[in-house]
Amino acid sequence: MHSTSFIVAFAGVATALNNGVGKLPKMGYDTFNAFACNYNGSDVLAQVESMAKLGLVKAGYNVSLLSTLDPIKFPNGMKNFTDSMKSYGVSASAYSDNGYETCAGYPGAYGHELQDLMTWDEWGFNYLKYDNCYIPFDNITQENMFGRYQRMSDAIAEYAGMTGKFFEYSLCEWGWQQPWVWGKQISQGWRIDGDIKPFWSAITAIIDQASFLWWATDFYGRNDMDIMEVGNTGQGSPPGNLTYEEAKSHFTAWALLKSHLIIGTDLTNATNETIEILGNTDLIKINQDPNVGQSINPFRWGINPDYVSNSSYPAQYWSGNSSYGVVFMILNTQNSTEQMFFNLTESWAIRAGRQYSVYDMWSHSQNGTAVRNMTLSLPAHGVAALLLNDAGPEPSDAGPPYCGFFYQCAFPNGTYASN
Repeated sequence: MHSTSFIVAFAGVATALNNGVGKLPKMGYDTFNAFACNYNGSDVLAQVESMAKLGLVKAGYNVSLLSTLDPIKFPNGMKNFTDSMKSYGVSASAYSDNGYETCAGYPGAYGHELQDLMTWDEWGFNYLKYDNCYIPFDNITQENMFGRYQRMSDAIAEYAGMTGKFFEYSLCEWGWQQPWVWGKQISQGWRIDGDIKPFWSAITAIIDQASFLWWATDFYGRNDMDIMEVGNTGQGSPPGNLTYEEAKSHFTAWALLKSHLIIGTDLTNATNETIEILGNTDLIKINQDPNVGQSINPFRWGINPDYVSNSSYPAQYWSGNSSYGVVFMILNTQNSTEQMFFNLTESWAIRAGRQYSVYDMWSHSQNGTAVRNMTLSLPAHGVAALLLNDAGPEPSDAGPPYCGFFYQCAFPNGTYASN
């Protein structure tokens, strides 16, 4: 555990690139977590077909990312392959690299960015995930990460000037050089950490990182928390061990922090629990909110002092606004069932002196009315995802006069309530 400085110059945050694409987080499928590079075109089409049959395309997952573009894997040609995907309501997306080769050793795009964009467009791609392996020496590019990634951004703008077609652009430099500061100037998404793994320790480490970076996410530019591991218990690359509660917490955090929602499991053998989690339309609705692009943010860390990083026990109490009500995410990071207490007014989005109806986004049910505070019993590594809506002034029998900021709360005669 270590202290993390939390000084953000909001006035200096860059304006997001708005070229008409990528307003909302991307929802789709990526082969990497399930298969690494060990798949072919038939395997991908089987996943796309499963997405459609299981209702995931209808839920909003409508793009498939390929972790390699090896022509041998697609013997009928890329255009025929992408046309086959479109018949299921799914578009294809390109994967390439900021260097000479991709991480798997296939040709990267460095030095021929515009040529590759032309090829990807001919193949039917409109989204690009751009990795960071085998990069040129500094004396060749004479640029830092921002400049290296701007090469492709400039090529995308040039290609759009020629054709009217913009690619959505997602950066993957693993958070090496603070892409949350500059990424939105040139792209619609940026990875904030190294590659995810299907273990609780990896999930909490990413949530911990995001607890200090939530401010960077908004329309047209967002923190990318990586491909999801939901469904990879006992399978995947590598096989994982997330429990049902951990998988729910994982999905809740990704959805409410407005990350891309990219499925990364073999859907041909997906369990009902996996589809229940991935298809949670209440959480997807918040992730895809057309009017509010900001992430939720922590209002209290819980186990740790506020603004202190702990990759095993990240912030537990989160809230934010949405078109549908005030959102709360309460995360039990401990290894046992815990009682989680919070005052409603700890959230900036709550109006003091009001009562709120409570909707549970996992049980999909109304759960009564909250006045002033709530206590939740959550299982180990479990989560609550709540949507609160104003239900009028708090009742007259709510108790003695109350103030969320107790130490300055006063009676009309000037007497502090704390006296």
